[in-house]
Amino acid sequence: MKILFITPPFGAWATHGNHKAPNQYYAQLAAYIRQKELAEVQVLDTRALEMNYDQMMEEIQRVKPDMAVFGDLLHSTGGLAVIWHFNETARKIKEVLPQTKTVMGGLWYSALFTETMEINPWIDFILIGEGELTIQDLIHHLKEKKTDFKSIPGLVSRGPNGQVVAGPHRSLIPDLSVLPMPAYDLFPMDKYVGHTYWKPFAELMTSRGCPGGCHFCYEWSLYDPRSNKKDFTSWRGHSAKRIADELDILEKQYGIKVVVFQDDAFNVDPRVMKGFCEEKIKRGNQIKWVCLGRADDWTSQRELLPLMSQAGCFMGLVGVEVESDAELAKTGKGVTMEQIKDTVDSLRQNNIATVGTILIGMENDDEARIKERLRVADEIDPDIMALDYVTPVPGSPLWKKAIDNGWVKPKEINLREWDFHHPVIPTKHLSIADVGRLGAWCMREFYSKPQRIHRIMESNYDMLVKLCVKDFMSNIAKFEKTSAGEASYV
Repeated sequence: MKILFITPPFGAWATHGNHKAPNQYYAQLAAYIRQKELAEVQVLDTRALEMNYDQMMEEIQRVKPDMAVFGDLLHSTGGLAVIWHFNETARKIKEVLPQTKTVMGGLWYSALFTETMEINPWIDFILIGEGELTIQDLIHHLKEKKTDFKSIPGLVSRGPNGQVVAGPHRSLIPDLSVLPMPAYDLFPMDKYVGHTYWKPFAELMTSRGCPGGCHFCYEWSLYDPRSNKKDFTSWRGHSAKRIADELDILEKQYGIKVVVFQDDAFNVDPRVMKGFCEEKIKRGNQIKWVCLGRADDWTSQRELLPLMSQAGCFMGLVGVEVESDAELAKTGKGVTMEQIKDTVDSLRQNNIATVGTILIGMENDDEARIKERLRVADEIDPDIMALDYVTPVPGSPLWKKAIDNGWVKPKEINLREWDFHHPVIPTKHLSIADVGRLGAWCMREFYSKPQRIHRIMESNYDMLVKLCVKDFMSNIAKFEKTSAGEASYV
């Protein structure tokens, strides 16, 4: 059996310039399939290879895969707009290779499997949640020419009359150490770049799940909604040595110089963080890195920041999101504004730059509230403000509320606009157009402060920080176009 993992030729977020990385979902699934000797695996990353749709289809027809796999773990690849490209590519494949099985998984698909299968008759299977064990069972069934798939946990298939059939819930993999190293050798590793200037570049995942449960989080759509939040909040991570081993492979075999740890909460376990930094320093690994973390974890681990900086951490992300403790509590975030401010200050004291994420378009947002949110963000003063529009993801509390309010009709969504940089739902007080206008204004205002730009450019920050700020600033006009619904870049 021949399995092809396909990344269609989509773009990147408006603010990120030229930004592309190996797909971690593919790298992990392909490595597992190969380890178990289940099938021949290939990756076709047309985004990295700068192929258009016609060239992609020519290559797919040349390969003639028995199975084509699509999916993603990260919203930062392009929000939910990438799902449109996956679905469209699956449709095109079925037109020319009707015997090829199309398999989808990860973001969006795991939490909205029924509606997705109904809307897209060219999709044969969906892997709910973690895909390794499910795709293994699916491959066995296909090799044995079985036609009844309903008993496979975590698999969505079609019944005899085309009806959507979901297998039982599949338990999570409790210990991630049983999984092989991602199959980076299948990717054009010299083609990846972050924020236009960071290269050679990669993104990686060292854990699954998050101990939080923010109402708006994209990770809700990565898990089986039938688990009632338990799967999402069951955080499991790799050991310090395993993380250092992966960085060594990336540096020594592929020449990678910059990575982003895309785990939503990379620093959950301080013992792992300390061990990883010490191991990386001991080995002499020179990769520079960025990670995401929660404000409560950052503040409780202040003593580790000098070690993290020494180990190559040059930037950390923290969620600001809203403007007050009361609003933070409504999101289920479980942190305070004081912790967020302390995180930014503590990281800066250690020459680690900060990205602060802001959400525009909360249910009760009006113009005054959004302007107050910008004032607070300006006061907290992260080096980079990453603004996202509130975008409901399947499985989340926010999704349920948007459905109840009539703001979202799952079968009528234009996924091309669901990239988190297009406003897609109104608030109680603002139209979608008003939300976009105010979001674009916030970005322009934040990056128009000479004192902030001067502080960053005259700081002791790594040059990679300054280049990232340059990339964000040079793409403000693109962000304004997405905010107004005038352009799409994913």
